[in-house]
Amino acid sequence: MTDFAARRTMMVDTQVRPSDVTKFPIIDAMLSVPREAFVPREKRDMAYVGENIDLGGGRVVLEPRTLAKMLDALDPANSDLALVVGAGLGYSAAVLARIAEAVIAVEDDAERADEAQTVLSDLGADNVVMHVGPLAQGAAEHGPYDVILVDGGVAHLPAALTDQLKDGGRIAVLFMEGALGTVRIGYKIDGVVTWRHAFNAGAPVMPGFEAHSAFTL
Repeated sequence: MTDFAARRTMMVDTQVRPSDVTKFPIIDAMLSVPREAFVPREKRDMAYVGENIDLGGGRVVLEPRTLAKMLDALDPANSDLALVVGAGLGYSAAVLARIAEAVIAVEDDAERADEAQTVLSDLGADNVVMHVGPLAQGAAEHGPYDVILVDGGVAHLPAALTDQLKDGGRIAVLFMEGALGTVRIGYKIDGVVTWRHAFNAGAPVMPGFEAHSAFTL
């Protein structure tokens, strides 16, 4: 029998803490949420490795370090309404749900969303709402949001998502340029989003976030 609790502690001690993630709510959430419940059943033994876990179709469960550092940079508060774009099987939403007041999790695959909702409910994450629809459209009807986490790679970020950010809100995006990726945090002030570099990471570009083919300088 695999001791997932021990693996979870080791993940935090070897992948999260050494990456300068020190905020207690994030550490506590990642120690508490059983990551193995949110990966495909046949990949559960891989749940705590330090790499992205493939879900197919350009979708992954982000590696623990990437997610932890994105959350650390976003600095969610327990009064925040959060949006997770590309929720997959719900791991990022489950972690964020232990920190924020409520989470709207967007997934474009209805079967995957149903599976995620079942696991989230079984774990008592009642403050997560799964929303089925195109990832790039977000979930405007539930917003605006204090925090937005884009849970995968992006070559082009649709304005529809930054439009759903509250003034004073933050958005974390992993921008991919070829094989190189950079996480940037956007801050919305007076309706304008300004970006700052956070750290380097990598993930496949999600469907709906591909680069535009038109030539731009």
